[in-house]
Amino acid sequence: QVQLVESGGGLVQAGDSLRLSCAASGRTFSSYSMGWFRQAPGKEREFVAAISLSGAITYYEDSVKGRFTISRDNAKSTVYLQMSSLKPEDTAVYCCAAVSGYYTNLRQAPYRYWGQGTQVTVSS
Repeated sequence: QVQLVESGGGLVQAGDSLRLSCAASGRTFSSYSMGWFRQAPGKEREFVAAISLSGAITYYEDSVKGRFTISRDNAKSTVYLQMSSLKPEDTAVYCCAAVSGYYTNLRQAPYRYWGQGTQVTVSS
């Protein structure tokens, strides 16, 4: 089992940057593919980004490509989401998720473990 704890959210202005962190505990972090998801008020949860076991392969939702960067540090059991050029429509609760093993399509992988989330609010 893996426990996930996010941090780094906050209130920022449009155009600002934030870095979210997701610290994992439990079994070997490097055996888990990781993803970031978000849910805005009144909307369904949506995929944001994902990263493979080693970090060599990354995936992004179209609206964040070029603005967000996902990375991981397996030695620290942590996955990051660097967010730049933030927009008001990025406002949401951001959660990290983990799935054991390798998947060719991390957008639709069966993520099993989820964090509680961290609020990101972007003002215009």
